[in-house]
Amino acid sequence: MLVTLATRTFTPEPTAAALRLGALVRSLVSSGASVRVLTSRLAPSVARDGARAASRPLGSSQSTRRGNAAVPGRGPTAGGVGAGLVEVRRAPVLRDRTGAVRGYVSYLSFDLPLVARLLTGARPDVVACEPPPTTGAAVRVACALRRVPYVYYCADVVSDAASAAGVPGVVVRAVAALESFALRGAHRVIAVSAGVSRRARELGARDVTVVPNGVRVPGEIAAGYPDSFPRCSGPVFVYAGTVAPWLAPEVFVEAFERARGRLGDARLVFVGQGSGWEDLAGRARAVAGVQMIPAVSANEADRWMARATATLASLRPGGYDYAYPTKILASLAQGTPVIYAGPGRAARDVEEAGLGVACGLDADEVAEAMVAFARGTVSWVGEVRSRAWVRENRSVEASSRAAAAVVLSAV
Repeated sequence: MLVTLATRTFTPEPTAAALRLGALVRSLVSSGASVRVLTSRLAPSVARDGARAASRPLGSSQSTRRGNAAVPGRGPTAGGVGAGLVEVRRAPVLRDRTGAVRGYVSYLSFDLPLVARLLTGARPDVVACEPPPTTGAAVRVACALRRVPYVYYCADVVSDAASAAGVPGVVVRAVAALESFALRGAHRVIAVSAGVSRRARELGARDVTVVPNGVRVPGEIAAGYPDSFPRCSGPVFVYAGTVAPWLAPEVFVEAFERARGRLGDARLVFVGQGSGWEDLAGRARAVAGVQMIPAVSANEADRWMARATATLASLRPGGYDYAYPTKILASLAQGTPVIYAGPGRAARDVEEAGLGVACGLDADEVAEAMVAFARGTVSWVGEVRSRAWVRENRSVEASSRAAAAVVLSAV
């Protein structure tokens, strides 16, 4: 059986979608399928970082730390999506200044050629795709012409995210119409939460299966320091991932500035890309101790999270409260606690399971959480139990197997 995966982002890019789809491909291959991935050429920073990672000697042991606290060294873990049964085809794409494929000009630079790519070559038995809805629309058109079923992996509802970000109503309605077109044509839809499932059905999806997001818990925590890791004696707070208005990451800059006098020789580091990157960088320039690091590979992002005192995640309250920032799970899989500022299930998990600090999207509350970490007064379950919690509750192995089963059932 041949499965074609159409996605603008794929491993080793450090996005939640890339990691999720890499796991899906592994499960499809384990089920006996061959997979052809149609994706975009890697961002230069990710390609360079991947080349550096490939040149590092494996199996080395060294002392590592979380901020200013030493922890035992651990060896690196291997990545990849399998060999032999997976063919990854990368094509040029327009990226923004941060290296992201983001915004509808960038999306169309991938999606318009995608139609031709899907219409040529061996006919697949089924196609799988993810948002944005322009990709879903391109897949629907091509699959209709070749009479191939497709599965829409609904990781989020883009029109809701646009609304939460304050995008003009006429644009939101246009995005919703395109999203509805993509969802209505899908033979199966995978939704990452009950909230996403409900919205997908409201937009016209018919056969929806809920498969919660998961992350891989490596056998060992990522070893060593990232190349640009701060040399400081105080805590290091790391925000790793997408920067966008609906995530409101600027709350951490404001909180860090307010708490600066009580944090010692601390650093706040943003590692990523996204539509809000330039605005965030502008705010950060006025605050001492804040670093902005462009997107890195998934393995390097793991090292940033593993060495942090605490990682950071946020979500703006409103119509998108059902979202669950995957960066929370990725951090816990590296044994690092989280400061989560926002609503929803993620806040309940962090608070009830002792996975860090959950608070409102309020700079004063976040500042107090940072100070608590600096003083060592945060009560959390610890490295071993946090990793066990992810393994038991949000394992990517279980979620990718369930998602692969949905894809294969569409044939």
